[in-house]
This record gives sequence, C-alpha cells and structure tokens, in this order.
Amino acid sequence: MEKVYCKKCLLRDMEESEYFVDLQKYIAHLNDDLKVEEEEYERRLNICQSCEYLLNGMCGKCGCFVELRALLKKNCCPDVKKKW
Repeated sequence: MEKVYCKKCLLRDMEESEYFVDLQKYIAHLNDDLKVEEEEYERRLNICQSCEYLLNGMCGKCGCFVELRALLKKNCCPDVKKKW
C-alpha cells in the first residue's frame, strides 16, 4: 500500500523516520542565540500550516523544511508577501 502524506502537516506530525528524527535532533541542538522564542516559533509554524505552499513539511516557495526555517531568527517567509 502506498503511503499518503498530509499536505498540510509539519514534519513533527508525520510518522517518524530516521531522516525526520535527525532533523529534529539538529533543531534541538541549535544554539539558543540563533533561535526565536517558543511563542514566535509556534506563531510562524501556524502561519506555515495555513499556507498553500506547505507540502510534506517543506516550503514550495524555497524548498526548505519549514520547522527549521521558522526557528531561526535570521530567516523570514520566502513568499513575495512575507507572512512572517
């Protein structure tokens, strides 16, 4: 049976595989000085979840993993009309 993914899911909502576990470990070990506060992170992720470009945890505009992009202070939404 072919595995079907939710088009509006974040990686943390999907069945875990080694790749996704490694990405979550990477995120967890980033220096706190590089990260936005938890409230801002969740706000950004909520915006991404409602975005038409989110597909399987990746941004269709730039190809990034949104959970990583949203976490870093230096990043912003890649859409022409920035959502965050």
